[in-house]
Parts: sequence; C-alpha cells; structure tokens
Amino acid sequence: MKLKTTLISAAMLFAGVMSASAADAKYIFYYIGDGMGMGPVLAAETYNRMELQNEQPLLMMQMPVVGWCMTYSASKPITDSSAAGTALSTGYKTKNYMLGMAPDTTAVTSIAKMFKDEGYGVGVVTSVAPDDATPGAFYAHVPNRSMYYEIDCQMAENGYDFMAGAGLRGLKDKQGNATDVLERFAKNNVQIVRGPAEIADIKSEKVLLLNNEGTGANNIGYTVDSISGILTLPQIASTCLAHLEKTSPDKFFMMVEGGNIDHALHANDGGAAIIEILNFNEALEVAFDFYRQHPDETLIVVTADHDTGGLALSHPNPVIPDQLKYVKYQKISKEEFSAYCKGLLKSRMNYTWDDMKDYLTENLGLFTHVPVSAQNEENLKQLFDRTFELRNTEDQKTLYANFNAFAVDVFRVFNDACGLKYTTTSHSGNPVPVFAVGVGSDLFKGFNNNSNLPGLIRKAAGK
Repeated sequence: MKLKTTLISAAMLFAGVMSASAADAKYIFYYIGDGMGMGPVLAAETYNRMELQNEQPLLMMQMPVVGWCMTYSASKPITDSSAAGTALSTGYKTKNYMLGMAPDTTAVTSIAKMFKDEGYGVGVVTSVAPDDATPGAFYAHVPNRSMYYEIDCQMAENGYDFMAGAGLRGLKDKQGNATDVLERFAKNNVQIVRGPAEIADIKSEKVLLLNNEGTGANNIGYTVDSISGILTLPQIASTCLAHLEKTSPDKFFMMVEGGNIDHALHANDGGAAIIEILNFNEALEVAFDFYRQHPDETLIVVTADHDTGGLALSHPNPVIPDQLKYVKYQKISKEEFSAYCKGLLKSRMNYTWDDMKDYLTENLGLFTHVPVSAQNEENLKQLFDRTFELRNTEDQKTLYANFNAFAVDVFRVFNDACGLKYTTTSHSGNPVPVFAVGVGSDLFKGFNNNSNLPGLIRKAAGK
C-alpha cells in the first residue's frame, strides 16, 4: 500500500461527516467489491497488517462510518449478482438473474441514469466485463443477465461519459456470426479504446475502455498473475476520474466494481482474492485523493453486492500464528494453474511428479516456504498420477471456470496452509459491510438493506 494511505488523519476523515448538513454531495463515488464479504476483507486486512507491515488498516476500514447490509433477493435468500446489482443501483429488489427490472419485468431506473438526466457526468467501470451483472445493473433492463447482445446494445445507447471493463460478450450471436454491436457504439459516438497504450488517444466525450484485443472478455486478468500490458483497476479508475473531471467538472457520479474479487472467491483462491482486495484498495485511493481536494463536496460509499465463498480465517497450526505470510509466495492464480494443467494434458508431454513439484515450489512456494505434510504430498502425488497418467479425474465446475481436479487439490493444500477456509464455491447469505466518508456519509450508519443504499446516495446529493 502506498505511503499516502498511511497518512490519513482521523480529523480529516471526520471532516467529511461533519459537513453533511452544510452542503449536498456534488461528486459521488460508489465502490462495489463483488463478493467482498467481511471474511475476505478481514483476510486482506490481516495480510496488510501482519505481512505488509502497514500501520494503518485498509483505506475502507479507516472510513468513519461503518454499517451492514442485507443482500437477499426477491426470489431467494441467497442473491446472485444481477439481483444484488439491481438493488444497489435502483433501490428495487428483484429475482435472481434479472437485471434492471422489477420482478414483474417492469424496467426500473438506476441512480446513474437519474444523475445523467440531471446533468451529472457518469462513469461505470469494472475489472470484469462491462456487460456483466453489476455494471449492467446501472444501465440495462433485461429479464436474464446472459442476454449479452441486448445488454451491449443498451450500453451503446446509455449516453454515459465513460465505461470500462475487460471485453464485450455480445459481439457474436449463438451461431458465431458477428453482431452489429460495434456499429451501434459508433452510431452513438462512443469511442472504443483498447488497452493502456490507447488511453492517451481518448478524444471523444463518450468512451468505452476495454482490455487489449485477444485477451479474455470475462475479466482483465488477476493481479497475482502479473500479466504485462493489460489494464488494471486503479488505472481504469484514474482514467475514468480524469475523463469526468474534463467533461463534467461541476458534478459527477462514478461506480467502480472490483469484479475479480468475486471470480477469485468462486474459485476458492484465497491468495488471489486477498491480492484483488488490495488492488481494489489501491483503486479506492483514486477516489480518496479527490476527496482530499474536495472534502466538502464529495461522498464515497464502499460496499459489496454479496458475500462469496463464506471465507473465514482459521488457525489449524497454532505453532505458526502468521500463516497468511504464505500468500506472498503465490505467483499464479488457481484459474491460471488449472489452464496450465489442462495444457499439459492436451500436449501429452512427458511430465513427471518431480517436474510438477519444481513448478509448485516456484509458483506457490510449496515444499519449501509453505509446508506440505507427508500425507498431503502422498495424496497430491496419487492425484497427479490419476490426472496426468491415468487421466481418470473430473473437473470442478464453478460459476466462472471449470478447474482441473489436480489444481483443485493443490489449492486446497495451499489454502489450508494459509488458514483460509471456505464453506462454498458460490454465494452466501452473509451480510456485507458498508463504509462511507464525506458529505452525507452519516446516512449510511447502522443496519441497512442493499435496496436502501441508492436512495441514501440520492438523499446525500440533495435529491
């Protein structure tokens, strides 16, 4: 974490709260960590404190206003991201898989659209696909979140100043034929910019920033994988803010989603999730830098759409109280490691257990820095033989990926060593935290429902 984060003073944080009655918020930042329940937040904060040796907590945990939020949908006690995103963006509970609609399929309006119609600049950005559930909830109205062509068409017509994410998923129909999505963006004078190298070429008032062509559309890439030349969430957030300051300097609304947090938690990839939350924290610094300059006009709200994975910290090894230190040896995500294993199977190359042990040592620290019991090593070796020699294993299927069976067990061993325990590869019904600072932040105290937050944001803005 950057030094400037550690220099935040309590007096400055509280100044924004005390100014709530003096003015309305003109600059509104809405940060949503997808799947970021309190368990993942605490895991990231523990790593931040014990391993990174930061004296100050994560930035969101320094905010003076803290609350809780229920996340259930209109159809289930466990929400999906589309229903949760709809509640967070419009104030309406809806059924799982529905996006920007009430349960009866009536379209409901997001606060982003309301602000845009009132003359605010609007930015909606994410580290996953911009036509995914959470960003889509701020502009789209469809009965099913998988209607990517329809969502992309509505994105092209929403009139927002800035949108960003990994890639568009409605560019081809079910038969693999090209759709007219790109033509629709061009017709609406939206400049499509790809990758960090093209950011300097932004000229239009309406921009869609995407990752480089040829990269996956689902997410921009995990931070832990250190992929060169791709977009990062802090870079996306800073580019969006710079654009809004240019096109709408008097007032704007900006939603920033840390979508990769959810992807890592679905994978039960504890180390990747922690690193994604630290990355989200760095993106949050973009908003807080702005708040420092405009404390009497700015509101920042941080929350999650739901909890994913039911993650908890445990201490199975009392001899090693700081087990999260092992996260620093992780250099590859579970998703990337699974792809590596599948590549080995496809190549049919002669790859031995000793080769795999060397790879696991280099990329996860196993067998050297991270202890592996004799029983776990024997179990891994037997599974390695079944997977790569006998080819007699099945993949684990989660929401965003199918994981090679050997990769699943390797990360089980790694998670156990780190003291990271999951209850599910899906969402949980746990409440999520709400953090706030700035004008109107007092409104977010206490125990809320996700459908209350948009109205509170509008109230803070004097609406």
